[in-house]
Amino acid sequence: MRKLTNSLAVLLLLLVAVACGDSTPQPKPRGYFRIDLPEKQYVTLDTMPRYSFEYPVYATITPDYYSLNEKDWANVVFPSFKGTVHISYKTVDDNLSEYVEDAYRMITKHITKATGIRDSVVINKEKNVYGLVYFLDGEGVASPLQFYLTDSTEHFLRGSLYFNIYPNNDSLQPVIDFITDDVRHLIKTLEWK
Repeated sequence: MRKLTNSLAVLLLLLVAVACGDSTPQPKPRGYFRIDLPEKQYVTLDTMPRYSFEYPVYATITPDYYSLNEKDWANVVFPSFKGTVHISYKTVDDNLSEYVEDAYRMITKHITKATGIRDSVVINKEKNVYGLVYFLDGEGVASPLQFYLTDSTEHFLRGSLYFNIYPNNDSLQPVIDFITDDVRHLIKTLEWK
């Protein structure tokens, strides 16, 4: 009996050793930090001489320090997300097609990294605001969102979203979607002066 018990104990130890398998440590998949998104609230930017719009309270408005001669240019800065929507403005003087072509040229610079480009037409007859919003898909796209708005006769406003970090848009996607909603609100509330 004792011999049988010892044999069973040895057999059990062998089974346990075989069942454990390979003990080589396996790396865990890379994870990303959790991003806490603030509650949506907006205030009006009414200090620009040619236009106004609503922007989120968790963003700040700064002048475009690289184009100080352009008084109608501004940046909507999202400090907690390291992102900025760069806003440029031009007065239309029989040159709308040049501005539209320039906006398109800025988008095509991202084609090499983009896996797809979707656009959305903006038509707001009540506020006389028309344009296009471009969504650039792809992991390495530097500017995942660009747009231009115009009344076709006097005003042309262009915007582009950039992040001050390496463009890993898979991990940034929740932030991109969050800021995209803010840009849609900006577009919806834009008014010409």
